[in-house]
Amino acid sequence: MQISAKTKINNLLNSYPDLVDFFIGKSPKFKHLKNPIMRKTIGKVATLKQVAEMGDLDLDLLLDEIEKEIHTVGDKNASQQIPESSQAVTDSKERQEILKGIIRDLHLGVELETLKQRFRELIKDIDPSEIAKMEQSLIDEGMPESEVKRLCDVHVAVFQDSLEKYEMPRVPAGHPVHTLLEENRAAEALMEEIDHLINTIESSSDKEVYAGYVQRLKHLVDKLADINLHYLKKENQLFPLMEAKGLSGPPQVMWAIHDDIRAMIKNLKQLLSRANITEAVSATNPLLVSIRDMIYKEDHVLFPMTLDIFSESDWIKVKHGEAEVGYAWIEPVEGWRPEMEEKPAPEVPNDAIHLDTGLLSAEAINLMLTHLPVDLTFVNDQDEVAYYSQGKERIFARSPGIIGRKVQKCHPPKSVHIVEEILKKMKSGKRDQAEFWLQLGGKFIYIRYFAVRNAHGEYKGCLEVSQDVTEIRKLEGEQRLLQWQ
Repeated sequence: MQISAKTKINNLLNSYPDLVDFFIGKSPKFKHLKNPIMRKTIGKVATLKQVAEMGDLDLDLLLDEIEKEIHTVGDKNASQQIPESSQAVTDSKERQEILKGIIRDLHLGVELETLKQRFRELIKDIDPSEIAKMEQSLIDEGMPESEVKRLCDVHVAVFQDSLEKYEMPRVPAGHPVHTLLEENRAAEALMEEIDHLINTIESSSDKEVYAGYVQRLKHLVDKLADINLHYLKKENQLFPLMEAKGLSGPPQVMWAIHDDIRAMIKNLKQLLSRANITEAVSATNPLLVSIRDMIYKEDHVLFPMTLDIFSESDWIKVKHGEAEVGYAWIEPVEGWRPEMEEKPAPEVPNDAIHLDTGLLSAEAINLMLTHLPVDLTFVNDQDEVAYYSQGKERIFARSPGIIGRKVQKCHPPKSVHIVEEILKKMKSGKRDQAEFWLQLGGKFIYIRYFAVRNAHGEYKGCLEVSQDVTEIRKLEGEQRLLQWQ
């Protein structure tokens, strides 16, 4: 066969199978040539010119060496050239291998336009859920999440033309995705206002007017910081369900980008507070670019994908938790009414106790209470001691003999009238909390009493919380999770 820069690698290897080892010997980047699916897919469009670029090889030298290698092994392995196919690959496994190959090559430095062309010829269109599955598979195979995050924007750029043709299913007002989309539109409007203000600041020469613009920018950046609520809904509502369906990698990648954006907002607010306007203006553009890129990923990948893989019962869970997190810039509208068949409740352990936000066994509850770094004592609505936590180190001594005893009897006579006054005001609704602090044996002790009421506001008892805060009072600066050793 005639070999040139335009020769497809799959055609060459079909004619000369022994050349696989030759290419692998040239660069470990070519080890995927042993994968038959990669050969049938990517190999059909990748030319020797592109192969040389991928392996950082001189094209002319590579062509000469291929000719020599063929001459050495002879034509005994030559076979009829397989005609190229113009049909897009439809098999889901083959598509996933092609997508992973494209992203691997992207991380190896192959030009974006080359990879876009490969995608157009082999896949042509893409479902948003395929991107999430592809990223998850790459992470499972060992690609670090940090590396996926680093080139996340470029990943989307490869598939951008196809994603923009994908029509996301319509969602009714009130559906969680509708609410998230409305928050994105509000974010875009807010960022347009910031863009306009930045342009005005940069062209302003009037100092008084300039100062007013800067104050306005501070206000808008503070408002933009509410995007944290949008991200918290994704992290606490969508990501757990994605992880339950085997997609743990993409949420971690996206969460890391959220944290980058949060850090950029914090830095910008600090610059503005120090009146460092020049640096603040310079820091604004990359922040807005990052937020807009995230909005694109949500609108074109995350939300369509979740609509595809989440069940109606999943969306009901998401809806129930929205209000606890809160909303960014908008008020959610009513309208969505899920229609789903009644399903049997999942089996739960016999000793499980249903709480407002989960199920716990009595053992788990007891362990939680005894591992808290505080002493707890609960007095019921009849002023009887009903419970105390028995941790490793108690501040005030307790014994089982006080259970059922009137709380007034548990205090010295000189302070009983104070205890009764606290309980009286809590029962009447005039007070919800009382606090005291004292020094005891070189320790600083903080004591708080909380009125415990049910959903109707009815008094059900009083909770005493005692804590040694000696070391807490010494804390300065900050130590974040990532600084822990």
